[in-house]
Amino acid sequence: MTQASANVNVMIRAARKAARGLLRDFGEVENLQVSAKGPGDFVSRADMKAEQVIRDELTEARPNYGWLGEESEEVKGADPTRRWIVDPLDGTSNFLHGIPHWAVSIGLEHKGEIVAGVVYDPAKDEMFVAEKGAGAYLNDRRIRVSGRRDLIEMVVGTGMVPSGGRHLPRTLRELANVVPRVAGFRRSGSAALDLSYVAAGRYDGFWQHGLKPWDMAAGIVIVREAGGFVGPFDDGADLLEDGDLIAANTAAFEQLTTILRDS
Repeated sequence: MTQASANVNVMIRAARKAARGLLRDFGEVENLQVSAKGPGDFVSRADMKAEQVIRDELTEARPNYGWLGEESEEVKGADPTRRWIVDPLDGTSNFLHGIPHWAVSIGLEHKGEIVAGVVYDPAKDEMFVAEKGAGAYLNDRRIRVSGRRDLIEMVVGTGMVPSGGRHLPRTLRELANVVPRVAGFRRSGSAALDLSYVAAGRYDGFWQHGLKPWDMAAGIVIVREAGGFVGPFDDGADLLEDGDLIAANTAAFEQLTTILRDS
């Protein structure tokens, strides 16, 4: 992103700083796998440390903005119109098992709309960035959603909460209806990266139930600025509050939405 705004530069800097600590911690996960205690507590500490790094960076740069993060209490800012929405480690289970597919996600909300997003994959050094009206980028290269029009040529993704949760039966019905119609199906374990992959044309579509605002805030603006569509399952629902999301290229969105709503 050649002409990034001051806010986006702050977000990129915060993501990279948090990623340095996470990468060091990720290097220790393999050793912890065999410990009696297990790596769960360690990963929780890594998560919280990363969030604190991001919070310190963003708060220093923009002390009046509000804050919504996965690991801490929400803070109302002196400027009620702007809020950071942060997941310091999206893909915790992957991190826990030594799978190099997880990300730092930072979104900026202004008057109820996500206006900028950064999703950074440290293991692959891939930085997805978007700002409203300025397009979407991967490591300074402009990205667009795919141009595929036929479902049978498309690769789609979904996500499921750990242990399935209350959304599991519905998701299984949806999979039964979607999978026979597409070329491939993926479940990567990071909604932030799934959305970024839709933006980059790697996936043609993605859906998931029960997402939290920090799981999807940055990804929403990245997909939209890449020319894709993002919407709730139910018409008129507030996407961040509802948590049930569909994202896809222009041709796939309507087709995928129809199949999923009929499942």
